Amino acid sequence: MRLPPAIVTHTEQLLREVLRLTGPADGTLSRYFREHPRLGGRERGVIAEGVYSLLRNKSVYTHFAESGSGPAMRRLALLGLADAAGIDALGGLSEQENDWLRRVREIDRAQLPARLRANLPDWLFDLLVARHGEPQTLAIADALNTPAPLDLRVNALKATREQVIAALAEAPIVASPTPYAPLGIRVLKKPSLQNLPLFQNGSIEVQDEGSQLLALAVGARRGEMVVDFCAGAGGKTLALGAAMRSTGRLYAFDVSPKRLAKMKPRVARSGLSNVHPVQIAHENDAKVKRLAGKVDRVLVDAPCTGLGTLRRNPDVKWRQTPAAVAEMNRKQAAILASAARLVKPGGRLVYATCSLLDEENEAIVEQFLGQHEEFRLLPMSGILAEQKVALEMGDYLKLLPHLHGTDGFFAAALERRP
Repeated sequence: MRLPPAIVTHTEQLLREVLRLTGPADGTLSRYFREHPRLGGRERGVIAEGVYSLLRNKSVYTHFAESGSGPAMRRLALLGLADAAGIDALGGLSEQENDWLRRVREIDRAQLPARLRANLPDWLFDLLVARHGEPQTLAIADALNTPAPLDLRVNALKATREQVIAALAEAPIVASPTPYAPLGIRVLKKPSLQNLPLFQNGSIEVQDEGSQLLALAVGARRGEMVVDFCAGAGGKTLALGAAMRSTGRLYAFDVSPKRLAKMKPRVARSGLSNVHPVQIAHENDAKVKRLAGKVDRVLVDAPCTGLGTLRRNPDVKWRQTPAAVAEMNRKQAAILASAARLVKPGGRLVYATCSLLDEENEAIVEQFLGQHEEFRLLPMSGILAEQKVALEMGDYLKLLPHLHGTDGFFAAALERRP
């Protein structure tokens, strides 16, 4: 079925806004669709996919758009939409546009220069090549430029993984166990989950497998006092609460009241009674200081560039800068030092990011250990073995999309010496 010609116009208008890179693309899309309520579900889906395709392939598509004729933004919109829906689904194309699109689609991208093919900003491409070499960087870039599957975490207080997979099959939704996380399920298509009884009764939560593994690295147990220091909307908080079997006390700290508000319905669905959301003003808030030296386990999922999440948020790579990384580093070091004060002797502190950059990961941990002799590094290999996760790692958890099929994640486990 052909899409109406207006789809191209809408996509052009959206791209003009999104490519200013002044804020997250998903927010711009949501606002645009609210302002244009007559767009149907299929049309919204194709437009969104077209925009995201352009963001993933921006370097290559900008290069392609230098050929052809007509407004450059229209050419970019056509390239994104052809990716999302196929050329034959696009209505209102001139013969010239049709021919141009078909010629462009036949270009062998493997013959393009590596820097162009990676579809990364130059500064990020150079950083990754310096660390991984060019072939590995291209493999990472390819994986980051491929849309992510949908991962779910089973709430073990309510169901088993086998029960959930069987119930999804009746929906019918094809799902399979994730390779590493014991409660993870991967769904290759992206069905609407909100109306499923499994979702409504809290048996499942949307959570990338990498994020599930981070929560496992904390090793939270029944009856403990645990703090999720940068809880956000609570994905890891819920995983920690379930690991604690809804016992003990689990504090979810965040500076954003909006994020904590989003957590509340999720906690209610989950059936957890041990979660205590707490809004803090900053990492040195008095509410934080009151818990100094009392906490068994602290998770710091630090604010970061988010460069490990490009499968879902391709605009992030174009919005980040080296200056933003340096600013993040100062914030990360301050938050980690503050969170460390909570940990009691023999307690565990896990520092994590969804970034691929050493500057946000190993460098922060090494700097912290250099300044805090009372902490030591716990090898991640031993922690994963304790959690019965069959994943080869050394001192750190380092997940990469091309190797592990997850978002890019980093985690280090530190113990306050008894």
